[in-house]
Amino acid sequence: MLSVLLPERDGAQSLYRLGRVRYVFVDCRWELGAPGKGLELYRAGHVPGASFLDVEADLSDPPVPGAARHPLPSAERFTAAASRAGIGPGAFVVAYGSLGGAERLWWLLRHFGHDDCAVLVDGIAGWGGPLRAGDEEIEPAEFVPYERDGDTIDATEIARRLGDPSLLLVDARTPNRWRGEPNPVDDPAGRIPGALNAPWAEPLPELPDGELVAYCGSGVTACVALHRAWLEGREGRLYPGSWSEWSQRGLPVERG
Repeated sequence: MLSVLLPERDGAQSLYRLGRVRYVFVDCRWELGAPGKGLELYRAGHVPGASFLDVEADLSDPPVPGAARHPLPSAERFTAAASRAGIGPGAFVVAYGSLGGAERLWWLLRHFGHDDCAVLVDGIAGWGGPLRAGDEEIEPAEFVPYERDGDTIDATEIARRLGDPSLLLVDARTPNRWRGEPNPVDDPAGRIPGALNAPWAEPLPELPDGELVAYCGSGVTACVALHRAWLEGREGRLYPGSWSEWSQRGLPVERG
């Protein structure tokens, strides 16, 4: 267990070293419907030396009208963002954030072949050390992507396998959205038929056996469910388009 983080200057960026491991902290706080809020929070106070990556600008491609709200970033977009954040060979990334931002970075790093990453439990509140305001001078790194296959699933495959007992669909949205109650985010409201509810803001419930697939509103908080399952030794796949795509394609909807 790592018990001490030793601060050390590395070029312009304040990093943390323990032995030969280089830790890079990344702030991924954001707020749905409030562009720029995450950067505002970062500038108000962040882990010293941490870089900032925006869920919508860096960890997603631009939204597709009538489809996904937060599409996965292209390899080119993510490579540029990770490099700018100081993530490269030999870096162990510690992400913290809100609303699934840290878990989104964790998932993307693994998707693009960088397994040395973790999520700071309880976000910035779990840091327990001093904070620093303002911007940071981040020394860029050279992130090299090795994109994985098999860790995502698309709407076509899910639709074909509806009712398949070997497929375990998990919806990470809040219970009211999973039930399909009217809300300001989902239009139309509802869920993918057969999906179980595992709200991202609550502990992961005990899940039955099956091939785990997680989705949410737009593919961000679903990464929280996948991270928690991974901590319990269970891998799963992400449906990146999530409800924001499924609901626009005329596919089956369940409510209640």
